[in-house]
Amino acid sequence: MNQFARNLMDNDWSEAAMLDAVSAVIRRDLQPMTTQIDLEGIYPERVMRNLGAAGAFYHHLPASGHVESMNLPVAVKAMSRVSEECMSTGFAVWCQDTCGWYLENAANSMVQEQWIRTVASGKTLGGTGMSNTMKAFAGIERLRLQGRRVEGGYLVNGNLPWVSNLGRGHVFGTLFALEGASHQSVMTLVDCDMPGFTLKQMAHFTALEGSGTYACIFDDVFIPDAMIIDENGAAFLHHSKAGIVLLQIGMGLGVAQSCIDISRETESLLSHVNRYLDDRPDDLQNELNEINEAVMALAETPYEYAKEYFRAVLQVRLRVSEITLRSAQSAMLHSGAKGYLRTAPAQRKLREAYFVAMITPSIKHLRKELAEMS
Repeated sequence: MNQFARNLMDNDWSEAAMLDAVSAVIRRDLQPMTTQIDLEGIYPERVMRNLGAAGAFYHHLPASGHVESMNLPVAVKAMSRVSEECMSTGFAVWCQDTCGWYLENAANSMVQEQWIRTVASGKTLGGTGMSNTMKAFAGIERLRLQGRRVEGGYLVNGNLPWVSNLGRGHVFGTLFALEGASHQSVMTLVDCDMPGFTLKQMAHFTALEGSGTYACIFDDVFIPDAMIIDENGAAFLHHSKAGIVLLQIGMGLGVAQSCIDISRETESLLSHVNRYLDDRPDDLQNELNEINEAVMALAETPYEYAKEYFRAVLQVRLRVSEITLRSAQSAMLHSGAKGYLRTAPAQRKLREAYFVAMITPSIKHLRKELAEMS
């Protein structure tokens, strides 16, 4: 760990100080390598460690001991700031935040006590293998992992095609179906160094190549009882899902804001012709500000269980996807040919925006759930 990170670790940051420290990490460490992350698929491990040292990962995790009370809105704000610069890294932040969220909500005190503090500080990096779970519980696909009860834990088999923010020494949360027990599932933390577990690079993507994304293959992986987050996977998901979705919104807010800023930067030279375009920056900014206010209000109460509350969470998540797409297209059109260069921020933001719209829960997934709630 460098001296910058050590200095940050000596402080228990307030919201304002933490956001300032996050901005400093972005300027110092992330900005110089954003293009390399995008074009070469470099995983920004040092950036992630320094963001953790800055306190970016723990304000929504009071069980970590770093803060006295939960502040989910500030976790969203930190993720948004990172995503304004580089959404590949912002996505890794969401994975880290969500891994911590699983531990915050763990029914098993053993796994929480062993792991939450190091995940919250960024000393242990972690991901989320819950895309398949969210789709399965929405009736879109079946659970891909199966676990069998054995002495002292479970043997798990199956595969997850894409899990991010992973590498050797990393952990992630996921859920497996329990063999021989209809409609029962178990939520667990997985250590990427467990025997029988394999990380495999299976695909290359048009964006977010620097997110540490791998296929996860389970071949009789023994998950000890000490790593189980909750024996009742369905109850765990019901309790934690609003926070999972709300945390994710930080990516879209950041990309949309950066796209609006790109459009504004073109005005000094191109306003005479750009004024004929739809989705002008001031209009998008007003809409984004309204959405941001709604997100922050909902993030104050992530354990609200009313059906109307979760509908509002899904609706605002959908609105974020839609405005991110519109803002990214606007940035491209406002930029003109300069935005079409290989290293131009506008074209990178367009590719990132599609990820916001496609990551679970995707636009079609959100619309399906909302239709079924009507």
